Amino acid sequence: MINITFPDGSVRQYNEGVTGLQIAESISPRLAQDVLACGVNGETVELNRPINGDAQFVLYKWDDKEGKHAFWHTSAHLMAEALQELYPGIQFGIGPAIENGFYYDVMPAEGVSIREADFPNIEKKMMELVQRKEELVRKDISKQDALKFFGDHGQTYKNELIADLEDGHITTYTQGAFTDLCRGPHLTSTAPIKACKVLSVSAAYWRGDEKRPQMTRLYGITFPKKKMLDEYLVLLEEAKKRDHRKIGKEMELFMFSERVGKGLPIWLPKGTALRLRLEDFLKKIQKRYGYQQVITPHIGGKNLYVTSGHYAHYGKDSFQPIHTPEEGEEYMLKPMNCPHHCEIYASKPRSYKDLPLRLAEFGTVYRYEQSGELHGLTRVRSFTQDDAHIFCRPDQVKDEFIRVMEIIQIIFGALDFDNFEAQISLRDPDDKEKYIGSDEVWEQAERAIIEACQEKGLKTTTELGEAAFYGPKLDFMVKDALGRRWQLGTIQVDYNLPERFQLEYVGEDNQKHRPVMIHRAPFGSMERFTAVLIEHTAGHFPIWLSPDQVAVLPISEKFNEYAQQVCDRLEAQDVRTVLDDRNEKIGRKIRDNEMKRIPYMLVVGEKEQAEGTVSVRKQGASDLGSMKVDEFAQKINEEVRSLTEKY
Repeated sequence: MINITFPDGSVRQYNEGVTGLQIAESISPRLAQDVLACGVNGETVELNRPINGDAQFVLYKWDDKEGKHAFWHTSAHLMAEALQELYPGIQFGIGPAIENGFYYDVMPAEGVSIREADFPNIEKKMMELVQRKEELVRKDISKQDALKFFGDHGQTYKNELIADLEDGHITTYTQGAFTDLCRGPHLTSTAPIKACKVLSVSAAYWRGDEKRPQMTRLYGITFPKKKMLDEYLVLLEEAKKRDHRKIGKEMELFMFSERVGKGLPIWLPKGTALRLRLEDFLKKIQKRYGYQQVITPHIGGKNLYVTSGHYAHYGKDSFQPIHTPEEGEEYMLKPMNCPHHCEIYASKPRSYKDLPLRLAEFGTVYRYEQSGELHGLTRVRSFTQDDAHIFCRPDQVKDEFIRVMEIIQIIFGALDFDNFEAQISLRDPDDKEKYIGSDEVWEQAERAIIEACQEKGLKTTTELGEAAFYGPKLDFMVKDALGRRWQLGTIQVDYNLPERFQLEYVGEDNQKHRPVMIHRAPFGSMERFTAVLIEHTAGHFPIWLSPDQVAVLPISEKFNEYAQQVCDRLEAQDVRTVLDDRNEKIGRKIRDNEMKRIPYMLVVGEKEQAEGTVSVRKQGASDLGSMKVDEFAQKINEEVRSLTEKY
């Protein structure tokens, strides 16, 4: 007999070799129908996998991310099986589950292409295969046998993957006539899949290397109910309407230029006003919390990043070093702000009385993202982090960490990001070589984060292997208005960079000690945060943040002079106003300014001019009637105050 411990701490005994499905059946037949996978000692596995020893055990259903992952991983294999039948000679790369659905990278036979017009045939074939309710059979296979099997089937990409694997740790999964190299986990069969949709097709370099062949990447999604797919497709259409690239163009917030360079955003006047207002908002909060602003160069000597470890860990993702005429002199576009801030700390002796030292900077950094992965403002090569680094004593770490958590929660509250969760990202205990620093400092840092979250009563999840190379972190995952998850704010505890830069302070005992460094960025990056904010609000920003709060629309050219007087009067009372004096009909002006998401439109004509009033129209709503200009200005300022004074 073996002991199975459930999440609530209860323990049941079962025969050795019991499966997750059998455990579910012993609890409830209905539960057994709903479960998709199970967790055994922290590893997600199939429901038919035998359990041969005492285990911590959990069952996963559709609402659990582990359940969805198994569902969509199996669906990726289902799509590959359909492609194998439809496109003889096709080669397969990788096909993982992702946050919403899955994709598969494939290489069709020479002269064959897969286009959007082919999606219905692929979907039809996938649902035909589902009707067979094929079981997924897991098999351990030797490296030699794996190379032979996939070689015999002409799968050169699979053989390249196998070459990197360790013998004795290779598995395949087979369903029907399709066999894939895979670690799992999966469903036990394809039967639970009731609806599917192939979403898009794009190009992707093999293994993300621009020098390797370009493959076809097919994205798809599946659900256990047809109704779920219908609801998802409605959300997808709404997401297209909210695409920050589309709205950013309509509102004239930002642009890109091929001549300037791929992935290098240009902020237009209205976008710059929005961004600066966000920065000012954070600066005011930071001032209350004792931060000092600094500015550092956009480049740094290569040795700076060698010392920090960024060159070793980010070198391949950075722009190439800049060589100067002076022999041996090399600079780099900075990939991170933290090494510069370490140098500020080291610029003079520090005492325990000087700590904590909180340095903040809206610092622009540069990463060489591959061109195929660039996407609007969310994936760029130049971005500005709302960066800060706190240098403190070990006994101050938890309190400082809590103070940063408070700042992030203030920002989320002000911008209506009230649906978020926190993820504690720890080191992978089975792969410590990719991290710098001793076990002792990692344990200290991880403990500080966990205790701070407990003290604030913050609900968290824990992810192993997601830590930064220099320390563990707390990432804030925000759900937007469409329920999509975005990683925004982050806080990281770092005992390693102070060691690498030999940072010191003189303690109360008159001895030299090493400070602890906390990295934090509540927005994450101004570019990514703005993109998420645009899509969350569909461009309807809170009025305190909106680049233009009011548009004044004269009915005809005869009233342009009065319209300008209204603008001047409002601007004098700190109301951001734009005049639309184009020679267009008033209906066209209203439609165009609705598209620009300006919160209020003021229509002025003969009656308004005679009475010294404006006819008020709120964005997306009906007319609000007439008001005196000063009365309207007071209304706007009170609305702004009500939204901002609590922050």
